Amino acid sequence: MFKEIWNALLNLVFPDLCEVCRTPLVKSEKCICLSCLYAMPKTKYWNEPDNELEKLFWGKVHVERACALFFYRIGSSYRPLIHKFKYQGNYSLAIRLGEDLGSYLNGLDSYRGIDMLVPVPLHPRKERKRGYNQSEQIAKGISNVMQIPVETRSLIRMVYTETQTKKNKLERRENVKEVFKVKDVKLFEDKHVMLIDDVITTGATIEACALALQENCRCKVSIASLGFVYN
Repeated sequence: MFKEIWNALLNLVFPDLCEVCRTPLVKSEKCICLSCLYAMPKTKYWNEPDNELEKLFWGKVHVERACALFFYRIGSSYRPLIHKFKYQGNYSLAIRLGEDLGSYLNGLDSYRGIDMLVPVPLHPRKERKRGYNQSEQIAKGISNVMQIPVETRSLIRMVYTETQTKKNKLERRENVKEVFKVKDVKLFEDKHVMLIDDVITTGATIEACALALQENCRCKVSIASLGFVYN
């Protein structure tokens, strides 16, 4: 009882603020207010086969379905959300946004047969430095809603690569070429895997993950991310 009263008093003095508009959140809201969730520039690609994200992989790697939660655009008030959980330690925001994405995918026939969620792996050195894998936190949020297990041990990143941020399309593909390895091939055999990433720009990193899986295993691959850079 005392703890509940104390928390209520703290919330009056230091209320939780929306990560987009910075207004105080009400009790039923978490990380983002309902108004900002409604106004989010959603792709709605989960309802659109052959969407622009899926086309990004045509001729490169076979993908069953691909979708993203929102458009990741310069100047958008939603763009800083990725930075907050990727570089500022706000991993609860990644889980919250993953839950939001999961709520759109849950129950759709095209996403019903997925066996496991596989976050794009970080190199162990980078994960130790950051403290967590942001894509894994997104996958946890999706899993909370869709009740699909998260697999983090059998697709690994073997090479510590430079950041992709300032590289062009060709440099991004070369930077991640053959850096991923499948440790347990049998785990993925005859499974439908959904790869999870935070933002997809050229698709080079997640394409390399999909190729590593499909070159070693007989499996289906779908893709989901929070942000998609599409102008």
